[in-house]
Parts: sequence; structure tokens; C-alpha cells
Amino acid sequence: MAAITAALIKQVREETGAGMMDVKKALTEADGDVARAKEIIRAKGIQAAGKREGRKAQEGTIASTVVDSADGQTGYAVELNSETDFVAKTPKFVDFSNTVLADAVKADADSIDDVLNAPSADGVVKTDIEEAAALFGEHVKVGQFAKIAGPRVEIYAHKKSAEMPPSIVAMIATDEAGAAVAHEAALQISAMGARWLTREDVPEDVVESERRVATEKSLAEGKPEQIVPKIVDGRLNSFFKENVLLEQAYVKDPSKTIGDLFKEVGGQALAFARLEVGKGPEADVD
Repeated sequence: MAAITAALIKQVREETGAGMMDVKKALTEADGDVARAKEIIRAKGIQAAGKREGRKAQEGTIASTVVDSADGQTGYAVELNSETDFVAKTPKFVDFSNTVLADAVKADADSIDDVLNAPSADGVVKTDIEEAAALFGEHVKVGQFAKIAGPRVEIYAHKKSAEMPPSIVAMIATDEAGAAVAHEAALQISAMGARWLTREDVPEDVVESERRVATEKSLAEGKPEQIVPKIVDGRLNSFFKENVLLEQAYVKDPSKTIGDLFKEVGGQALAFARLEVGKGPEADVD
């Protein structure tokens, strides 16, 4: 039997666009004959899968879970993308996303690279993702990943409609006391899309950029220069109230902030994450 080398697999993958495992199986069946392997791939309709890799995959779902540990709880969330919501809502796709999540949890993943390299039942998650194109007939990829930990972790998974899987997942880690209002905070994160937990978490370059914009806008509006600094401070405060979770007005009672909710129960919010399908930093890049 001819040796199935990595170079041979690479050659057939580049020429057909098929996934690694499909190429390996075809070469094995063809006893190393590249031409015959390509025929097998074409006959099985696998070649078309590779052509899908250039297409955008911005639909999909987000699988999430909370696991207990000796130190408290850890929340994991993984976005799995498809090209269409038709595929995203199928039970097979939802099951596949949950399998990817389970593999990420078992590997205690900390990043997307960790997720892709996590061991799976058939090898590693990256290979499973590549093979999924043939299974679902669309380009499939891992989009975003988030992991947070604390004494308590709350997750809220939002569906746009009853027949669709979750498209927004909000996770928040709190201390024990803060768990009393964690669900309300998770709803807030889902609805209002805060970017930072506290004012101190906002990067200095972002603050300086907002300050410059506010200054230039105030001057362009013809405001007297002597009062511009005060106006700029007011606009920066508005920016913080819009983007900092603990300073946001509580959607169910705007007279309170999310920070007030935690103060009322003597608790603390420690970290949060929000994932929305198709909204990741690399959503337009495949």
C-alpha cells in the first residue's frame, strides 16, 4: 500500500479544496493515486465544500455553559458560524455547536486557537470544523470565544425568535452576594451592549480619542473656549454612561444604574462578556 504522506494530502487539498480527513480517506481508498483520489472526492461531492471557504459565514449560533470548579464557576461561550440562518437553526448544527463547546470546556480553552486545537472524538476541533462544510453544505467556522470566572457566573442566552438558536449570549461573573442581581445584569448586557465593566477599564487611548472628538465638536459648534473643558467633561461622562456597564441606567428602572443594583445587595460584578452572532472583530474576514 502506498504511503499517504503529508505532502500528498496537501497537494490534493489544494487542488480540490476538500477537508483533510476526506482527502486522507480518498487517498487511502485510491492507494495513493492522486488522480483517482480526486475522482473519489468529486464523486462524493466533497470538492464543492472547499469552494465555500471563501464565502462569508456570519449567521450561526452561540453555545454556552457554566461549569463548577474548586474556586467557583467558569462560563464558556463559543460562536459557530454558518452562511445562512436556515442551516444555523437545524438540530444538527445546534448539536454540532454544543459538541464544539464541550470539547472547548474539556480542554479548558482560553482562546479561539485553544478551541480549534482542542481534542475531539475524531481528532481535533479544527479538523471537525473543516469537515463540517461537507456535512452542512456551507462554509462553517468558529467566530468568537469568551471565558469568564468567579464565585458565581450567570448566563443569559437571547433568541431572536422561537425557532432560532441563541444569537446573543451575555455572561457575568459576580461574588456570592452579587449573584442576587446577576440575571438582571446579564439581561442588561444583552440588551445594551456595554463594552467595559468600570470607567477604569476603558483604555486610555479610547478616552483620549473621545476627549479629542468632544473638544473638536464643541469648538465647531462655536462654544466659548473657556467653557469647552466643562462641556467635554460632560460629553465624556455621557460616553461612560453609555458604554460602562456599572454606569449604565438600568433598563427596567432608569432612575438606578447597574452599579446601584449591586450596591443594594452588597455585591460586586467581577467580569462580563457579550457575544453576538456576526458581530465579532473578524466578522468580515474569513
